[in-house]
Amino acid sequence: MATAAAASASEAEAEPKAGPKAEGEEAEAKEARTRRKVLSRAVAAATYKTVGPEWDQQEEGVSESDGDEEYAMASSAESSPGEYEWEYDEEEKNQLEIERLEEQLSINVYDYNCHVDLIRLLRLEGELTKVRMARQKMSEIFPLTEELWLEWLHDEISMALDGLDREHVYDLFEKAVKDYICPNIWLEYGQYSVGGIGQKGGLEKVRSVFERALSSVGLHMTKGLAIWEAYREFESAVVEAARPIAGFLSPFDREQTFDSQLEKVHSLFRRQLAIPLYDMEATFAEYEEWSEDPIPESVIQNYNKALQQLEKYKPYEETLLQAEAPRLAEYQAYIDFEMKIGDPARIQLIFERALVENCLVPDLWIRYSQYLDRQLKVKDLVLSVHSRAVRNCPWTVALWSRYLLAMERHGVDHRVISVTFEKALSAGFIQATDYVEIWQAYLDYLRRRVDFKQDSSKELEELRSAFARALEYLKQEVEERFSESGDPSCLIMQNWARIEARLCNNMQKARELWDSIMTKGNAKYANMWLEYYNLERAHGDTQHCRKALHRAVQCTSDYPEHVCEVLLTMERTEGTLEDWDIAVQKTETRLARVNEQRIKAAEKEAALAQQEEEKAEQRKRARAEKKALKKKKTARGLDKSRAGEDEEEEWGDDEEEQPSKRRRVENSVPPAGEAEPGPEADPGLSGSSAPAAAEPPSEQKEQRAAARRRDVPKVLHDSSKDGVTVFVSNLPYGLREPAATLRPLFEACGDVVEVRPIFSNRGDFRGYCYVEFKEEAVALRALELDRQTVEGRPMFVSPCVDKSKNPDFKVFRYSTALEKHKLFVSGLPFSCTKEELEEICKAHGTVKDIRLVTNRAGKPKGLAYVEYENESQASQAVLKMDGMTIKENVIKVAISNPPQRKAPEKPEARKAPGGAMVPRQIYGARGKGRTQLSLLPRALHRPSATAAQAENGPAPPPAATEVPKMSNADFAKLLLRK
Repeated sequence: MATAAAASASEAEAEPKAGPKAEGEEAEAKEARTRRKVLSRAVAAATYKTVGPEWDQQEEGVSESDGDEEYAMASSAESSPGEYEWEYDEEEKNQLEIERLEEQLSINVYDYNCHVDLIRLLRLEGELTKVRMARQKMSEIFPLTEELWLEWLHDEISMALDGLDREHVYDLFEKAVKDYICPNIWLEYGQYSVGGIGQKGGLEKVRSVFERALSSVGLHMTKGLAIWEAYREFESAVVEAARPIAGFLSPFDREQTFDSQLEKVHSLFRRQLAIPLYDMEATFAEYEEWSEDPIPESVIQNYNKALQQLEKYKPYEETLLQAEAPRLAEYQAYIDFEMKIGDPARIQLIFERALVENCLVPDLWIRYSQYLDRQLKVKDLVLSVHSRAVRNCPWTVALWSRYLLAMERHGVDHRVISVTFEKALSAGFIQATDYVEIWQAYLDYLRRRVDFKQDSSKELEELRSAFARALEYLKQEVEERFSESGDPSCLIMQNWARIEARLCNNMQKARELWDSIMTKGNAKYANMWLEYYNLERAHGDTQHCRKALHRAVQCTSDYPEHVCEVLLTMERTEGTLEDWDIAVQKTETRLARVNEQRIKAAEKEAALAQQEEEKAEQRKRARAEKKALKKKKTARGLDKSRAGEDEEEEWGDDEEEQPSKRRRVENSVPPAGEAEPGPEADPGLSGSSAPAAAEPPSEQKEQRAAARRRDVPKVLHDSSKDGVTVFVSNLPYGLREPAATLRPLFEACGDVVEVRPIFSNRGDFRGYCYVEFKEEAVALRALELDRQTVEGRPMFVSPCVDKSKNPDFKVFRYSTALEKHKLFVSGLPFSCTKEELEEICKAHGTVKDIRLVTNRAGKPKGLAYVEYENESQASQAVLKMDGMTIKENVIKVAISNPPQRKAPEKPEARKAPGGAMVPRQIYGARGKGRTQLSLLPRALHRPSATAAQAENGPAPPPAATEVPKMSNADFAKLLLRK
C-alpha cells in the first residue's frame, strides 16, 4: 500500500505489546529500500504527467514499466514459495491426492478443508490455471480468510504482465476487502495501486483506495495507524516530487500544485490526531517536527480529547490482547460498551473485528444485521452484511429469513430475491421446522406483492403456485429426509386458507384446505376446529358453521366440553328449536361417551399402578426373604463356632492359658518361651490345638474373614481436604493392590499425598477410593483422567463433594443441551473402534473429538458422539452418514440434542397415599445394618416404643437383647388366637 516503513509499521502496530521490532536485518533493509525506490519513482512519474515537462524524469531514469516490474519483483520475492525438488514418486503421490480431492469435492462441494488442501497441492505442483479455478470456485462458496486472499493476490501479482492483468488484480482486491475487515489486505491494495500511478487516473485511484481503507479500518486502535502512516508517506512523497519544480511555476500554479499538496499532508495529520489510536504521542511529535508553522489550537484540543477517549478504550483493547482467540466474550463486552456510546462507525468496526474470529457464530451475525437494519439503514452496507452472514452460516434459517426481509425492504429485484430463496433451500438446514420457517418468510413476501383489489393477477397466481409447491416440498423432500414434515399443525395450509377466505373471497378453496388439514391428524384437537369455525363465522355462513361444530363434537378428544359449549351458544343465539334439540342431544351423547372413556382409562391406569405396586412388593418380599435366609446361614455358622469355643474351654487347663492358645491357632506361631508340641504329643494334653487342626472348612473360612476384618484399617475422610482430593469409582473389585496400582497413574498429575481405598467389613475392595494431593491445581488436573481404563474398566474421577451439604451436586462432564457442531451416532457395531469411526467421519470435515459410549464395565453400547469443527461440517455429515452401513449395521446420525434429564424426586415430595408426608428412614452411623432383620415370626411381633426406636437406630448387640422364653404350649395359644 505504501513504503516498506508503512508495511513494517503495520506489523508493529498489529500487536503493540508483542515485542520490539526487529532491526538491522539485511534482507528487510534491502526490501525496504527497493519499495521506497519504487514508490518515489512512481510518484515522480505521476508528477511529471500532472505538472508538466519542467520535471526532468530522465534524471531518475525511471519508466512506468520499470516501476511495475520492480514492484512485481518485490511482491513475488515476498510471497513466492521456495523451490522444491520433487522426486517422481512424490509427484505421482500428489497427483493421486489431487484426483482424490477433486472427486471428493464433486460429491460434497461444501467441504472447506478439501478446498484448502486442493489449492495447496495444485500450487505446489505449479498448476497455475487449475489453482486459479480452484480458488475461484472456493471463493464463490465460502468467504476466504486473510491468509488465503494474500496468497492468491501475491500469485496473481507475480503473473500480471499488462493493463488487463492489472485490472484483474484490482477486481481480486475488491472481492478480498468485502469478505472480512483485513488491514493487511488494504495495505497491499494501496501498495499495488501505487505501481499503476503512471497510468491514466492512477493518482486518483491511489487516493481513492487509501480513503476507502481509512473509512474501513482507520479507526482500528491497534492496526489503523499503519494505514494512516502509509497514506501520509505517499502524499509526502508526492510533495517531495513536486518540490524541485515549485520555483519554476507562477504563484497561481504554485498554489494549485505545491501548496495544495502540502495542505493534503497537513489534513492527514490533523484527521489522524483527532482519532484515538495507539502511539498518538509519537504521531503528534512527528507533526510538530514536520510542520514549519505552529500547530493550531483546535488541533491540540482534538488531540487531547482523543487521548482521553483512548484511556477509556484501553482496558477493552488490553483485554483482547491478553485473551486467546476467538475471544467472543471479550468482544461482546466491547460491543456493549460501544453501543452505549452510540458512534455508528466505531460500532460497525468492533462488530467487524469480532466477526473475523467468530465468523461461525450466528447470534453475532444476527445482532450485527439487526443493528444495521434498525439504525444505519444504508442499502449497500446492510445487504452486504446479510450476504456475508448467510455465506458464513448457511445452516442458520434466521439469517436467511432476515436476508429476504432486508432485500424486500430495500427494493431488490424480485428475480434476485427468488434466486436467494432457492439458495436457502439448498443450504442444508438441520431441522425440519427450519424449512417451514424459510417457506413462510418467502410466502409472506409473495403475499405482500399481490394487489388483491384485482380479481386475478400474475402475482396472485405465483403466490398460489408457491403455496402448492411448498406443501409438495415439505411432503417429499423434508419428510423423506427428517421423517416428518416439520409442520404438524399445517401452518402453511392454514395461512393459505386465510388468504383465500379473507383476501380472495374464495371460501370454497378455503374449505377444501381445511378439510385437508383435518385429515392430517388434526381433527382431534379442539383449537383446530375452533379456528375453522371462526373463519366460517367471519367469511362463511351459519350453515357451514353449524356443520363444522357438529363434526367437531364428534371428533374432538382433548377438550370436547369446550366445543360443545360453543355449539350450544351458537344455537341459543341463532338456531331454531329443532336445531337446539339436536345440539343438546349430540352434546349429551358425546359427553357421556367421553366420561365413560375417561373412567375406563382411569381404571386401567389404576390397575396398572396396582400391578406395579404388587410387583414392587413382591420384589421387596423376595429381597427380604433372601436376606433372612442369608442371615440364618450366618447365625448357624456363629453357633457352630461358639460350640467349638465352649468345647475348647472344657478341655483347657485354666483361663490364663486361653488367649495364648487362641493366638497359636490363629497365627500358627508359638509365643516366646513356649515349645510347640510335637506330632507325638497326646491330643488331650495339647489344649485347643487338636480341635483347631480338625476344624471344618467353613469354620476356617469364618476365622480367616474375622482376621481380615481385624486387619482392615478404618478409613476416616477429612472433609476439610475436599479441595485437594478426588473421588475415584467404578474400579475393578478384583484389584489386588488398589493403592499401588493407582498411585503411578495419579502421580503423573502431581504429588500424591495418599491413596485411600475403601474395603468392606470382610476386607473386600469396594471399587472406589479417595486420592489426596498436595495442591488443588493438581487435583483439578487429575480430573482429566476420567474414563481412563484400569484393567479393562473405565475409571470415574470426580470432585470430592460432601453430598450431605450439597445434595443436588451432580457430576456430568458432557453437555445435555443442543450442540449443532456435535453428532449423535447410534446403531454402531460393538466391534467398531474409535479409529475406524474417525476414518469414516473425517471425510466430511475436521473431527475434533470422538467419544464411544460404554457401560460401567467398559463394554461398548453401540453409541458415539462425534464433534466437528463447526456446524456446517456437522450438518453435511448428517446428510451423508445417516443410514450408512458399517459392518452390516445401519447407523443413525443426528445432531446431538439429548432429552431433558429428569430431576430426582426430593424426599420432601414423597407422600403417603393419604397425603401425609412420609419421613425418610433414618439409620445409625453405619447406615442400615445387616442385623436389623428380626428372626421372630411376624405373628409374634408386638408394637412397642422400644421396638420402634430399635427399628430406626443401630441394632442392639445380642447380649443386651432379652427374648422371653416360651414353651410349645405358649406358641400353640398364640397361633390359635390368629
